[in-house]
Amino acid sequence: MTKPGLAAVCDRQVVTRWLSVGLCVFTLVQVNYPILSPQPQLAVFAMLGLVICFLNIPVHPSLKNHPVARSTDITLAALATTCCGWIIVQNETFFETLWLDGSSLGNRAGFETTTDIAVGVLGLLLVIEAARRSLGLALPLLSGLFLLYAYIGPSMPDWFFPHRGYSIERIVAQAFLQAQGTFGVALSVMFTYVFLFVIFGAFLAATGATRFIIDFAQSVFGASPGGPAKVAVLSSGLMGSLSGSAVANTATTGTFTIPMMRSAGFKATTAAGIQAAASSGGALMPPVMGAGAYMMLEIVDPPVTYLQIIRAALIPAILYYLSLFLITHFHARSTMDSSNKSNEPPEQKTPLVKSRMEGLVFVTALGTLISLLILGYTPFRAVSMALLAIVIVGAFQPETRLSGNAIIEAFVKSSRDVVSLVAASASVGIIIGIVTLTGIGTRLPATILPLAEQSLFLALVLIMVSSIILGMGLPSAVCYLLLATLIGPVLGNLGVVPLAAHLFIFYFGMMSMVTPPVALAGYAAASIAGTNIMKTSFAAFRFALVGFTLPYIFVYRPELLMLTETGATASPLAMFTPVAIGALGVLCFASGITGHLRSVLPLPLRLAMFVTAALLLAPGPTLSVVGISVPVLDAAGVLLFAGIAALNRVPQETPAVHHNA
Repeated sequence: MTKPGLAAVCDRQVVTRWLSVGLCVFTLVQVNYPILSPQPQLAVFAMLGLVICFLNIPVHPSLKNHPVARSTDITLAALATTCCGWIIVQNETFFETLWLDGSSLGNRAGFETTTDIAVGVLGLLLVIEAARRSLGLALPLLSGLFLLYAYIGPSMPDWFFPHRGYSIERIVAQAFLQAQGTFGVALSVMFTYVFLFVIFGAFLAATGATRFIIDFAQSVFGASPGGPAKVAVLSSGLMGSLSGSAVANTATTGTFTIPMMRSAGFKATTAAGIQAAASSGGALMPPVMGAGAYMMLEIVDPPVTYLQIIRAALIPAILYYLSLFLITHFHARSTMDSSNKSNEPPEQKTPLVKSRMEGLVFVTALGTLISLLILGYTPFRAVSMALLAIVIVGAFQPETRLSGNAIIEAFVKSSRDVVSLVAASASVGIIIGIVTLTGIGTRLPATILPLAEQSLFLALVLIMVSSIILGMGLPSAVCYLLLATLIGPVLGNLGVVPLAAHLFIFYFGMMSMVTPPVALAGYAAASIAGTNIMKTSFAAFRFALVGFTLPYIFVYRPELLMLTETGATASPLAMFTPVAIGALGVLCFASGITGHLRSVLPLPLRLAMFVTAALLLAPGPTLSVVGISVPVLDAAGVLLFAGIAALNRVPQETPAVHHNA
């Protein structure tokens, strides 16, 4: 009785395997050498993603192998193929003889046939169901509420943005059939940029780059105080620069680093919290970053280049990881002071020579990517060339050589990783289509603006809270896209540099990964460490606190983004003071969180350190002293820090450690 079921599972795996290869190959070819027109190419991308989703993610985990449920999954996969296929056939000129009424779907906008509407309704239901399976209920419910809002607009109260209302036919056409909904900007970004970088990360992992990253970090920090934790921070930053996914980063590097930290004497909850915080910052680290960076290419006005985005993100990302390094260093020193002995295990360095070839592949891949971006190549062409560099350089050694089977496995992994993003972007496309149709995208900012026009800080707090709440149930890129569409214009009207405004939203969407109660990176770390989910999430939140202050800093001090207040490129001289003050503020914040500087900080000095951090990181007035503008709060913070450092002396019993040695 079990053989037919086993055969069905094997068949699904085989089908999924070839669909995954087809998805990757189609994307690589179509992005670099377009064959199909824009909407049909997105329809093919969505079709393959939805079919893989339905074949591999059951309607409910308990029904994974139930024959009726599996038959339903196959039926839904076939229906997804039909609906997306309709979009392809009715838009692509190759199928012109099959067009209804002799005109393409785009040309009959507003005059869609009954068949068009039926396909559209079914397509919307399939997209929402795929999002439910892969992401949970939050995004499907949100999509459903927007569809309902479009229909019952006249019945809405005055405070809830009423509108004239739209027929089901108009809603379906906007949300699915035409190019402003499901097959719009969100899915286009996933197709053109994000998926290629997912493949890029999978290829690097297949060559052993993960092993090199861990070995490299261990060779640099393995013997310093808190070495294993610093290894986790550095390796997560490097890995995050490849994957851009906090959860994937945690699952990949945490498997190695959390046991290392535990063996060095870190509590399990602390180790998991450090790993989750470090992994979340990876999506902020250039050059790959998270999917939101690619969405900025389509949304930020005036338009920016990818190179401008990663350049602007560089200093805040460095400051974030600097805070984590300082926190782990102070935490380790505090432990050493309290126990009067090192908490490090016997040094066990992994010879870097063992992963030298993997390192060459890693450096070549990143070097190729960054060099091509600097030379002006588009992101998708740069990452495609970097993929080719991985294959060529890796071929020189058996350890890094990618066989045909290894490439297929990398394609399969990439496709399965991107399924949730395909479903999410298609579902978000529904919301964006309704926002465009009803005009709420312009009316909501117009309502918020009067509330915040007296205070930029109030507007920032409102957007931060919105980002964190939405981020609890949505992927960070989806959260960014929604808020950038709905609320982003508010900051632009308040005089904030547009790129700074979008990075502000992006940061807090990312910080939701470590914000309880729904901290997905914390959940992943807790599962590896075997710790309580909530305790781990709060630990990750504590370690990542600097990440909640950085967006405010660079909005008020755009020099941290290498920008002036007008959005032009800042000079190194103009950047020096804000960066130095920001770094000192991060140090004070880390010291206050851990309660340690040169030695353990008594409670009054610890509180004073938080005050110092606030003075250094907050904007304030300036005074002219002998013709030089001096920021009052910054100057007060520097003086207060100097006083705390002078009072916090190194204990006299420290030499006893050398005597015992």
